[in-house]
Amino acid sequence: MRILLGIAAVIALPLSGVAQTSDAIASLSAGVVCGPPVIGSSPAPDTIAGSTHIIAEDPPFIAEIRQVPAVIGIGFGVKAQARDPSGLSDVTMTVTHPPIGDAGTTTQSYRSWVSGTEPSMTFYQFDEEYERVTGTWTFTATQAGEELFAVSFDVVPPQALPDLAAACGYLDLLS
Repeated sequence: MRILLGIAAVIALPLSGVAQTSDAIASLSAGVVCGPPVIGSSPAPDTIAGSTHIIAEDPPFIAEIRQVPAVIGIGFGVKAQARDPSGLSDVTMTVTHPPIGDAGTTTQSYRSWVSGTEPSMTFYQFDEEYERVTGTWTFTATQAGEELFAVSFDVVPPQALPDLAAACGYLDLLS
């Protein structure tokens, strides 16, 4: 399991089409990405892998939809920007999903922050075969017990979205 964190300047997108948000969030978008190069890792003891990837640049969404093909190398997540220009620190990101891994884990969480000057991105990328579980996956951001946003994705078999599944060059996984 690899949850990826990165910050890059992108155009702020409106809240349209995305689930629940608080007044503390100025913009929120959700979509699918091709996995970017990893430059390091950060400890995340409440995840299966025990760490999250660090990336140099946020990848663009290849589709701003909430259906995701379960393909190694494809990621999905959110870009959020705080209303307060100083941002939001000590944010807990929780990803809930169908049971994965030997222990049947259904929840993973890690510390993050949300920038107030540009959208901050967080996403989950399928790196291991055991992660490719279909069903509802939800990203929930909280700060001091208050929900900032929650966005759900429907992870589907690659054959359900063949063009999107092939978009990152992972055609061999469709056979």
